Amino acid sequence: MPSSTSPDQGDDLEACVLRFSDLDLKDTSLINPSSSIKAELDVSTKKKYSFAKKKAFALFVKTKELPTPPSEYKEKWWKCCQQLFTDQTSIHRHVATQHADEIYRETASVLKQLTVTSSTSKTLKSADKRNPFKEDLTHNHEVSAWLPDTSCFSPDELLSGHSNGEGEVLLYYCYCDLEDPDWICAWQTTLCQHLHLTGKVRIATEGINGTVGGSKLATRLYVEVMLSCPLFKDYLCKDDFKTSKGGACCFPELRVGVFAEIVPMGISPSRISYKKPGEFHKEVEKFLSQENQEESDTILLDCRNFYESKIGRFQGCLAPDIRKFSYFPSYVDENLELFKEKRVLMYCTGGIRCERGSAYLKAKGVCKEVFQLKGGIHKYLEEFPDGFYKGKLFVFDERYALSFNSDIVSECSYCGAPWDQYKLCSTPQCRQLVLTCPACQGQGFTACCVTCQDKGSRQAASPAQSSFKEECECTARRLRAPRELLQQGRLPASPGPRPGHDEDGPCLHERPHLPFPNPSQS
Repeated sequence: MPSSTSPDQGDDLEACVLRFSDLDLKDTSLINPSSSIKAELDVSTKKKYSFAKKKAFALFVKTKELPTPPSEYKEKWWKCCQQLFTDQTSIHRHVATQHADEIYRETASVLKQLTVTSSTSKTLKSADKRNPFKEDLTHNHEVSAWLPDTSCFSPDELLSGHSNGEGEVLLYYCYCDLEDPDWICAWQTTLCQHLHLTGKVRIATEGINGTVGGSKLATRLYVEVMLSCPLFKDYLCKDDFKTSKGGACCFPELRVGVFAEIVPMGISPSRISYKKPGEFHKEVEKFLSQENQEESDTILLDCRNFYESKIGRFQGCLAPDIRKFSYFPSYVDENLELFKEKRVLMYCTGGIRCERGSAYLKAKGVCKEVFQLKGGIHKYLEEFPDGFYKGKLFVFDERYALSFNSDIVSECSYCGAPWDQYKLCSTPQCRQLVLTCPACQGQGFTACCVTCQDKGSRQAASPAQSSFKEECECTARRLRAPRELLQQGRLPASPGPRPGHDEDGPCLHERPHLPFPNPSQS
């Protein structure tokens, strides 16, 4: 595959990009656009152009990759222009000969994105002369030197609400270039420990994604440190931090790590078109006012996992029956016809998954427009708690869900009574969540499926036999990327389990999500 190694950025890169500022990206009349571009470059900038072209080429090929090749083959397959390619050489040759114009436009786009990064980098370097903080950050100095002064606060103040849920949980993400993610990881670990925060922080060269909980004083100090840090202050603002009632008790521990991506998907985010909560509210209102929503040119797309949308979602949405966000590209590939010539309004919890999802959907080139809800459901509910989002907001911590309204949109998996409070499956080796009401719990229905229920009984009868594999019979029942059923060009009814698929429950703490059949139907 083409290399994705970033070149050094400097004055020559900016000069290279500025030469493209007046190009008409819609002009496809060039016989060989790549050659025309390269002819304008001097030797010092050709290397930067080469990097941009390789990146554009790699991204284009990535969008043509088939998510699940036939089981008897382990190699990757690609599909483009109604042709199937089974080896890398043939897909590369096809793209190079048949899609030169697209690569040309994407190359120019990458160059323009790089110049923004280059400009920001130069601004930070200029600021470094007046502020030694950034210089010390990049030279891997002691992380303890970059912690907030808490000497004026008592331990009780920092721990107030620490264990009773009267504190606060922060949710945020930031896409920005981080040259030394390992240093950021060490700093974030020390910072969170210093403030007695728990939660998860994901760091990559492309940015940071965090959910942390602690006292209100601790989260306030954390936000102040992040906003003042030269690495993030030009990208983050106070509104980027979503807050909710909670605390350190919402997470079993603190986990900070370095990953390839801050949200796993395998494709870089591109330019995003946002709709602020007020604008998104009006769009949904207009969509719901239409007499026949199924024949509308608009799709309201929930890009979260099925167990999240099960207990809360926007009215009239299409909620994919997927159990991991990393399956979202496969879902899109399976249902491309569904999105053809549609305006897509996407939403997720805080916005970060939409950054990736909308980039992938846009790259397919079938949609009329793609927009995402800025700040996610979290920000929308802050402005419109009684708006068009009904039910609870699922969160990945010990609270399981946040309540902004009194609507209950899900039901007990056993008796069908209205119920939306998840509990862990009663079998210790299973990490799935199950919706079971108090009445059914009282009858002993506390597992995610019949297999787990029986497994729990055998454990109770034979305490010594405490080791079981996670072998829920429901694991194999759920498709990785279900195909929506279209009838005469209409959108599928939504939300809810797809025909032939029973409901199931998720698992937490990054364990595989395992599906389960509705116990009432077993």
